[in-house]
Formats: sequence, structure tokens, C-alpha cells
Amino acid sequence: MSAPASAAEAGPRPELSVVVTLYDEVGTLDELQQRLTATLGASGRTYEILYVDDGSTDGTFAALERIHADDAHVRAVRLKRNSGQHPAMHAGLSRARGGIVVTMDGDLQNQPEDVPALVEAVEAGYDVASGRRASRRDSWGRTLPSRLINGMLRRFTGVDISDFGCAFNAYRREAVEPMLGAIGRQKFTKALVLSGGASVVEVDIGHAPREGSSRYSPLRLTRLALHVLAGFWPQPIQTAGVVLGLLCSLASLALGLYGVVYWIGEDDFPGPLLLGALVVAVLGVQGFILALVGEYLGRIQRIVEHRPLYLVDREL
Repeated sequence: MSAPASAAEAGPRPELSVVVTLYDEVGTLDELQQRLTATLGASGRTYEILYVDDGSTDGTFAALERIHADDAHVRAVRLKRNSGQHPAMHAGLSRARGGIVVTMDGDLQNQPEDVPALVEAVEAGYDVASGRRASRRDSWGRTLPSRLINGMLRRFTGVDISDFGCAFNAYRREAVEPMLGAIGRQKFTKALVLSGGASVVEVDIGHAPREGSSRYSPLRLTRLALHVLAGFWPQPIQTAGVVLGLLCSLASLALGLYGVVYWIGEDDFPGPLLLGALVVAVLGVQGFILALVGEYLGRIQRIVEHRPLYLVDREL
């Protein structure tokens, strides 16, 4: 992976890099570090832990400075502002030096003790070990949209795995390198890597309940679904146009036949009500298409302006 020169010159490459994205996680950071260190130390592999502070405001980076001073395995990056999970993941992946890279969140919903199982799956010959939350402990408001998005990604990528949204995964270095230019700009890092043809195996992992409310609101999940459509559906506008045309044609034919039959039988056709319902339905579909077009235009704008994914404030 294209890493800064300072990282590339930091001695021999470790066998394993663990990239942890953090946002206001000062309350769980010490426990996470202790459990990670115990697990990785017992594995017998050389390793590094790379924390990415995504613009936290609760003292997370101060805690990272203390942890870094006490443990030579720890590196840390602080972004100038909150840029989002996937840009933060790019900051870590681009600096990771290990032959195998594990990604995880820092909120302790991911269990550090599951890292060896993911690594062993990659060592068995797969490019990606995909974490699968076998006993997911989230509310139906989180799991239902997640199932919908997972179904969309399975359809659009052609990869039959059950949990695209899990950030706890292990990657062979060679599988990630070709995708670094798109990671961060495209959400769902795992789906992006797998869409390039990487081999994958699913590994059941533990999933602890989250403390506090989820950062994924219904509005954010809706925007995420639009991002999936724009990012992984090859020709959404054309397909949506064809479907809309067919539906409108069939609806017009059905209404026309109904109108003729009703007019002949009752000598009275309730046109305004049915017409109004049809117009509203068509407007709803048009609104969805416009939202999809807006997602494309936003992407084009970001590419044309060459805006950076994130700005680094400090590195340890």
C-alpha cells in the first residue's frame, strides 16, 4: 500500500497490521488496547496497531499519545476533522505495513479476541476473511435497513456473503493495494475489494451490544442505500427509466381498460381520484431518480475539485 515515506522506513514490515478507526472512543480505548495487546502477543506474529482518530473531541488522541509512549507496537494518526469511517479507514490502510491487514471499529462491539480467527482464514489461502456478526445485537431499526443494503450489494457485486456492513475483516495486502485509489471515496471498503475478484470466506465473530445510540440514523441509512445504488449498480438511470416506462404503460393500459368497462357498465368514470393517485406515484419515483442523480453529481463535483478525503493533523 502506498504509505508515507516515514512509515516505509520504520524498520522491517510486521506480519500483521490492525487498523482501528476511532471517533470519541476515549471510554473504551484502554480496554481495547489491553485486549488487543494480549491477543496479538499470544498469536506469536509480529504486529503493529494503527489507530486512526477521526477528529475526536473527547480526548481520544491524548489517550493515544499515552498508549503510544508505552507501547512500541502502536502508531496513531489524527485527522483534522471528522471525515467519516471509510476515509479514516483509508488513512489507516495506506499506512499499514503488514502482509495481512485487519480492520475494526474501536467501540468494542468488535471483539479483539476474534482477530486470530480472521488472520488464520487469510493464511489458509483467501484474500479476504469477512467478519459475519452471527449473533448481532442491534435494534430492528438497524438490522432491517442493513439486510436491505446487504441484499443490494449481493445483487450488484455478485458476491454471496451475508454481512457487507461489518467493518471487522482481514485482508491480504495484495488484495487491498489496487483499490486504495477508490477506498474512502467509495463506501463499503469490503464490497469494493471483493468486486475486484478477491476470494473471500466468512468467519463468524462475536458482536457486543453498543453503548449509547447508533451514529447511523434513518436518514443516514437512506443516503447509504443511495450510495450503494450509485456505486455498485452499473446502469441505474437506464434501468430505472425502463422500469418506470413499463409501469406507467401498464398502469395506463389498465386504467384505460377499467375506464372503458366502468363507463359502459355504470355510465360514470371516477377519473380525478385515480389520475391523482397515478400522478403522485409517478412523482414519487421521479423523486427517487432525482436523488440518485444528485448522488452522481456530488461524486462528479468531488472528483473535479480534487478535494482530499481528509487532512492529517498529527501522526505518532
